[in-house]
Amino acid sequence: MKKTHIKISAALALLLAISACTGKNNNVSPSPTSGQTATASPSASGVTGTSFENWGSYGYSLANTRHVPFKQISADNVKDLGVIWSAELKALDPDVKNGNQSYPVVVDGVAFITTAGNQAFAFDAVTGKTIWHWKPSAEQAATFSKAGIIANRGVAVGEGKVFMLAVDNSLISLDQKTGQLVKMIKLSEYIDGVTLENGYYETTAPQYYKGNVYIGSSGGDNGIRGFVAAFKASDLTPAWDSPFWTVPPKGQDWLANSKFQGGGAVWNPVAIDEETDIMYFATGNPAPDFYGDNRPGDNPNTDSVVAVNAMTGKIVWAKQEVSHDLWDYDAGASPMIIDATVKGKKQKLVVQGGKSGLWFAWDAATGDAVWDGIPFAKIDHPKPTPEGVVGYPGVLGGENYAPEAYDPVTNYVLIPGIEQPSIFKAAKNEEEAATPNFPGAAAFGTVTAEVPDVKGYGTITAINVDTGKQAYQIKTTDPQRGGLTSTASGLAFFGELDGKLNALDIKTGKVVWTFQMAGDNVQAAPSIFTVDGKQYIIVTTGGSKPKVHLFGLGGDKTQGTAGEANSGGAHSSP
Repeated sequence: MKKTHIKISAALALLLAISACTGKNNNVSPSPTSGQTATASPSASGVTGTSFENWGSYGYSLANTRHVPFKQISADNVKDLGVIWSAELKALDPDVKNGNQSYPVVVDGVAFITTAGNQAFAFDAVTGKTIWHWKPSAEQAATFSKAGIIANRGVAVGEGKVFMLAVDNSLISLDQKTGQLVKMIKLSEYIDGVTLENGYYETTAPQYYKGNVYIGSSGGDNGIRGFVAAFKASDLTPAWDSPFWTVPPKGQDWLANSKFQGGGAVWNPVAIDEETDIMYFATGNPAPDFYGDNRPGDNPNTDSVVAVNAMTGKIVWAKQEVSHDLWDYDAGASPMIIDATVKGKKQKLVVQGGKSGLWFAWDAATGDAVWDGIPFAKIDHPKPTPEGVVGYPGVLGGENYAPEAYDPVTNYVLIPGIEQPSIFKAAKNEEEAATPNFPGAAAFGTVTAEVPDVKGYGTITAINVDTGKQAYQIKTTDPQRGGLTSTASGLAFFGELDGKLNALDIKTGKVVWTFQMAGDNVQAAPSIFTVDGKQYIIVTTGGSKPKVHLFGLGGDKTQGTAGEANSGGAHSSP
């Protein structure tokens, strides 16, 4: 039985791609540079194309539906897809770290990609030429290993700037055209205690809306106090009077007797309703994991979806998916805002699937439950004991951080799932729940163990929003970590941990196309855009040779070599 201390929240998969690579130390500091730098390609004077349909943010639109209205690539011609270009990120800069979880953003013919280790690239989306490249200084990058995690999930674009978070709790603004640093702040300048030393770090993508940049907080298992905050895009000063804190201060309310700050991290980007200015975000588990004696009650706003006013940060409603969590069952993935048919009538919903294996839908305005916990995974939640109990789903999912997609034609929500049980072992006391020997860790919980002779696998589940019932569920060889993107032609695209990219017929659940990319570990969903009317698909892969791949009709159909899928955790015992 393999035993590991692991980070068991939505961010547990943050280093999957990194751990899937080589036996080398993946947190080695980059080679020295003269400072934060941006370099432009001398051959790139602009971009290809004159008309653009963009993939403008993490989830396509701020509603995070990951559904595009494009129809050029269909079930009839998907067999003609091939690689237009690919780029090996380490060949462009050897300081790029192993693994990749970047969700590409494509604006006006430029594809923006981030890397593990917090570098950023701007590519001509059609040709793959590097337009600019930004990297942190060697001195800054040397601090990243304090978090134990070096992943980055992407950027936001607005007001002529590209916004990115770095693992050391920096918010960065770059010039959209040149990549030059406009401004960088440390969140601790405005939010007390948000430092690596206190267990905070940042791996998520920000969102831009109406002059503000919205961010969440990583590190919930470290016993940090989770929050969402807004900063002005113009100068990176706070846009709200204070952050929205997901849990009370240490020593108050249900944390009155706890030595930790309660958790409730916001692992993934917020969703924003542009009609109402209401912002929705999902929160992670309470801390410490597996030990709840000193955090009595429901532990409100953990494992929840929360709605606040995006302009003020004031709460509108909050709904909890798992009360008094003892299994690390984050609501980790970003919520979606959908206009769907429910019980025969049109209704605006907020939907989200959790690591608990349950999927939820609420009325977007009121938070009233519409579908209250539809199972999409095997569920068995015994209370953890010091000796250990087997629980389903395990610490990696249900639905981990990978995003869902919505198809308005079928009215299906597509959920990326993980079927992989864990042995849950409870701490005997609060002192045992602390794990200070891991980078950045304060409250990861106790020993967990893999279930012997049980291999995890993935699922894609289609939920009919009208009825709340499964339309179908398919099985994939490896756990689903990347997420899905759907199109108006009835296809949904998703990757797998061995480097495959697939097209799913949304109506039938049949995989109609598979391409083996020359890269491991697809751990981010593809983005889809058009240039001059031609539809393209862009996706990143990880492993020891992280890459970017662009697909289009008529591209190179040469299949690559299957990569090695690895579903290990972010933190292993020394």
